[in-house]
Amino acid sequence: MRKIFLAFIGLMAVAPLALGQAKDFPNRAIKVIVPFTAGSGSDTSARFFGEKMSAILGQTVVVENRPGASGVIAVSTVKSAPADGHTILLASISLMSVNPVTVKDLPYDPIKDLKPIAGLSRGMAAIIVPQNSKLVTLADVVKASKDDKKSLSAGTYSAGYQLIFEWFANLAGIKFNHIPYKGGAPIYADLMGNQLEIAIVDVGGAAPLLKSGKLRAIAMSGETRHPMFPDVPTVKESGYPEYVTYTWTSFSVRSETPDDITAKLAETLQKALATNEAKEYGRSTGGELMPYGPAEMQKFQREELERFRRIATIAGVKPQ
Repeated sequence: MRKIFLAFIGLMAVAPLALGQAKDFPNRAIKVIVPFTAGSGSDTSARFFGEKMSAILGQTVVVENRPGASGVIAVSTVKSAPADGHTILLASISLMSVNPVTVKDLPYDPIKDLKPIAGLSRGMAAIIVPQNSKLVTLADVVKASKDDKKSLSAGTYSAGYQLIFEWFANLAGIKFNHIPYKGGAPIYADLMGNQLEIAIVDVGGAAPLLKSGKLRAIAMSGETRHPMFPDVPTVKESGYPEYVTYTWTSFSVRSETPDDITAKLAETLQKALATNEAKEYGRSTGGELMPYGPAEMQKFQREELERFRRIATIAGVKPQ
């Protein structure tokens, strides 16, 4: 009985400390680690919501780009930082739901090592080509691949985009010569320089170049046509009815981060997502906000992981 009493006293002494951790949070600059190069749609999203968080919390939010190794570098950076909420990962479909399917001996577990604090946004992917490309439709892509009996050079900057490209290739009965990049900017540069034949990227990052006519979209990955590009057909309506997929981003922290700090970050992001500026940002990028809280986002991530396991099986993609 005495041992139980002492244990109870010990818990009572620790409890105020645990509950009070968020009181002084944040007490220094918050870092948002982005697994892609500057200029990608995900990077833009991280910077926008980082600014909103900074205004609400009254503390600087700094975005650091740590591209490479299919996002493993960025995740490792977050895992090695203190679990105190001051280091946030710009998580994405690639890191959380695709890498576990495509990367052999992945050095992190997206469910056990990280926990979401909020969903941010989701958007369509765009299949794009150089402005002067002879490829005008997906039918042209398939025909060129079969007639020339050679694989088109296809660029992606994450395992997620590679997998959804492989999914299309499998459905169409063709193959691509996959060329991995570290971000959207070098893909756009190689397309405009005719060093790359085709790519699949997020619409948000490519939108300015598509609008200016420097690049051209031939298909979108959504259920319906993209509101910013109503003349561009979807993959679904181009003869592949089962092909519908979206990319998404969220903010996550180390799983060991105290619950009260996680709750404070989650509350901050819900406030940011509810602003008129955020709604306008969603419209301007042609995507849509995804204001999921921690529990809803966790459930969504698990569902996405299962979905990509099915896609990998269909496309014949094995962990490498």
